[in-house]
Amino acid sequence: MKHRRIPKRRAAVAGAGIAALVAAGVTFQTANASEPTETPAVKTLSALAAGKLASTLDRDLGADAAGTYYDARARTLVVNVLDEAAAEVVEEAGAQARIVEHSLAELKSARTALRQDATIPGTAWVTDPATNKVVVTADRTVSAAEWKKLSQVVDRLGTVVELQRTKGEFRPFIAGGDAITDGGGRCSLGFNVVKGGEPYFLTAGHCTEGITTWSDSAGTVIGENEVSSFPDNDYGLVKYTAEVDHPSEVNLYNGSAQRITGAAEATVGMEVTRSGSTTQVHSGKVTGLDATVNYGNGDIVNGLIQTDVCAEPGDSGGALFSGDKAIGLTSGGSGDCTSGGETFFQPVTEALSATGTQIG
Repeated sequence: MKHRRIPKRRAAVAGAGIAALVAAGVTFQTANASEPTETPAVKTLSALAAGKLASTLDRDLGADAAGTYYDARARTLVVNVLDEAAAEVVEEAGAQARIVEHSLAELKSARTALRQDATIPGTAWVTDPATNKVVVTADRTVSAAEWKKLSQVVDRLGTVVELQRTKGEFRPFIAGGDAITDGGGRCSLGFNVVKGGEPYFLTAGHCTEGITTWSDSAGTVIGENEVSSFPDNDYGLVKYTAEVDHPSEVNLYNGSAQRITGAAEATVGMEVTRSGSTTQVHSGKVTGLDATVNYGNGDIVNGLIQTDVCAEPGDSGGALFSGDKAIGLTSGGSGDCTSGGETFFQPVTEALSATGTQIG
């Protein structure tokens, strides 16, 4: 991976020779320089603002864009590019440019090869902009023979792909105590939404595939399925059939709630919080986008948000949010909230668009 070198910029001043070096935020210049050399400052951004800038730069850069992520500590947007010209565009926009080896087309091609040659239950792959690679993860159910097959595919693809193991098992989080149930299977409510002035709520599609009529924790029937999409996607839409309160907020399990005013796209590096009725509230960061997870039995879900937030059975469908913005619906993952793990989420923006609903 190449490191970004700040290009020297010349100021045309008659009779004066100028030499400037910008490093670590300090400008040094020669004694005969008549004015300082300026480099566009990197903007301090919130995760949501960084996501919007990332979308703009993706459009502007086209094929020269190679992924973005948010540096939460520095509060800056990092943009992967393929050459110096694209890097200057990024810097002029106030983001940090990083020249990398692999293009988005290469990363996409690797994902296509994995889908064709390595569709194995218990595996997941995601594009990681921080490493500029497609990271393939195999859970504990993947056999030695399957691991060998995976390794051969990854070796053939070269440095664009990285293979790793997880001690957990990828599975949808569908069993256990939570807020919505049919008396048998149970899941968590995600976000309250509206459609045509009528109240609905979103939850996980693998929940609505198994349950059609929903009750609250007291056993009162509150809704029936309107839309269910699983696998490939993992969202379900339920229409309220009972006169119950349906505020646009998320339970924080401490006597308070987080108001939700809208939805936003996830950005790698974004700090997020998940609420589910089994393990309640946990936080972490977005670690990847457009993840593919093979839960087994033909249940392959694409386009998921990958995080390092833990979750457990019963948290399925629960809300992932950042501040007052809805981000995702809990799909599944590996590990638990004792030993840690990783969890995948259906993007809320896609679910809203597909169901014709709005946060509210």
